[in-house]
Amino acid sequence: MPIIETPFSRVALDVIGPLPKSHNGYQYILVLVDYATRFLEAVPLHSITAPKVAEELLKWIAWVGIPQEILTDQGTNFMSGVMKALCKTLGITQLRTSVYHPQTNGLVERLNGTIKWSLRRCAQEDPQRWDTLLTPLLFALRDAPQESTHYSPFQLVYGHSPRGLLQVVCEEWERPMGLGVSAEEYHRDLQDHIQKVQRIARHNVREAQERQETHYNRRARPRTFQPGDQVLVSIPTTSSKQLVLWQGPFTVSRQVGPVDYEVRKPGHRREQQVYHVNRLKE
Repeated sequence: MPIIETPFSRVALDVIGPLPKSHNGYQYILVLVDYATRFLEAVPLHSITAPKVAEELLKWIAWVGIPQEILTDQGTNFMSGVMKALCKTLGITQLRTSVYHPQTNGLVERLNGTIKWSLRRCAQEDPQRWDTLLTPLLFALRDAPQESTHYSPFQLVYGHSPRGLLQVVCEEWERPMGLGVSAEEYHRDLQDHIQKVQRIARHNVREAQERQETHYNRRARPRTFQPGDQVLVSIPTTSSKQLVLWQGPFTVSRQVGPVDYEVRKPGHRREQQVYHVNRLKE
């Protein structure tokens, strides 16, 4: 995955759920994450229809601008005519992950795990109030330094840390700082600071990716398939994502990317599907 340098130029979308229905009737969470800054939004939803997902994406756009790309899985709520029309109108390129290979969208998958774990811990006494905990959880996640960038998402977007409870307490013990600066000076200094931390963050992300690539290459065995090859496809079971079943054999139609293949599955609802090479074997 290439390093994204411009904030909010690539946004990843995913859905968490169904969750236990909250007191307010919510069952799902739509997660939106910016690849450059790791800044995220999490919206509770009653349903995950394509029009609702498109509506929430428009709210995000009204806040941060139109992304160049959005990365999603192949769910019908993301690949619907509504979303395709919206992206075409706004000049957004739709990128999709391979079937049953969410690691392609690893950033949002990791955040999903953090969100679900945090909500379970915080809502133990009343699991149906999980939706009321999203706002403080978002504050904490936006203010948490990321392992890959070494900065918090909030810092990379706004150039400074948010004023939190700890800072409020500290202010009671500290004298006010010196004279203020003009709006023009503040804007200039802020721009310089944001550009500096974003440069450092990109460097840190590049180093993190190189470490991950080195680790992966030590374990990975290159595999390729040709059109016409017979392959088995691994399908996670509904009971556990850790358990898989191998189905097939099916026929490889073509290679659609460095590690993705289109597979023909006669008799299935979708006869042509794209799979990551890690989900295929001869």
